[in-house]
Amino acid sequence: MKLAVFSAKPYDREYLGGLAAKRDPLSEIETNFLDFSLSSDTAALANGADAVCVFVHDTLDAKVLQELHAGGVRAILLRCSGYNNVDLKEAEKLGLFVANVPSYSPEAVAEFAVALIQTLNRKTHRAYNRVRDGNFNLDGLLGRTLHGKTVGIVGVGRIGLALARIVQGFGCKLVAYDPSPTDVFKEYGEYTDLDTLLPQCDIVSLHCPLMDSTRHIINETTLAKMKQGAMLVNTSRGGLIDTGCVMKALKSKHLGGLALDVYEGEGALFYNDHSGDIIDDDLLMRLTAFHNVVVCGHQAFFTEEALTEIAECTLRNLDDWSKGVPTRNALVQVGRPMARRDSRLARL
Repeated sequence: MKLAVFSAKPYDREYLGGLAAKRDPLSEIETNFLDFSLSSDTAALANGADAVCVFVHDTLDAKVLQELHAGGVRAILLRCSGYNNVDLKEAEKLGLFVANVPSYSPEAVAEFAVALIQTLNRKTHRAYNRVRDGNFNLDGLLGRTLHGKTVGIVGVGRIGLALARIVQGFGCKLVAYDPSPTDVFKEYGEYTDLDTLLPQCDIVSLHCPLMDSTRHIINETTLAKMKQGAMLVNTSRGGLIDTGCVMKALKSKHLGGLALDVYEGEGALFYNDHSGDIIDDDLLMRLTAFHNVVVCGHQAFFTEEALTEIAECTLRNLDDWSKGVPTRNALVQVGRPMARRDSRLARL
């Protein structure tokens, strides 16, 4: 089985490559790790592969999927939960199998969201820099006690529920909005609609997928409905927020703070070192200049446990596809391996 892994980083080689190398020799995977992202310019480099493994910033539009299919690829393995970058209709039309990793250590992302909340609230990022300069003055570092505050969770999947469990321990009141509510959350708080949630929350944390119905769910209208001085946290997808509108809300001081682990223009920047470059994204650079804004590089998932789960689930999806076994992680349950003389699957 030949697998082309795009947007590969050292940790992908360690976790995904390491796990693949430990497998039964009969199901051995010939893995080709590619440092660059998948696009129409790089799709040809997957020629001869049975499957490709991709990440959040790889492009899998109709044109790329057609090029992959023409080169012999029959399976698309996402090592992430989001699939807004995949044209699923075209994949089904071409007979491509597509599967994601729907959940990997939801606690990792929820814990990071809390870390962002506390960093922004207690201003530890500013205190750290001050002390390094020998400044121990507390002026400007005043925060608020989380106990008794109202936290709104937009999107109550596994991550949203994990966050609910954590912030309940702080003594916060919890409200949530989700178009498909489940009874599990009712143990921690109550559901309401978005228009009712926003005005009452001291903190709003986004945990919904990016799709047409959620793109720019935080916009000029919804920002105006938020409580004066509230904090907004996004560890889900950058496209959930209209960044220009958030900038205006920060400048008017209606929005009290912003914590981002994702950014709608992150594709050209995140996961790579640009410390020696001039970054021409003026909006992002302006955001980083605000003292009440914290921006990280999409690292909420980045724990040992999560990387292990991602690797295990990705290879499990590959196994199911290669054996023709239905998998619950399939976004498009079609496509079968091509018969290849050099494929070790022929011996199974």
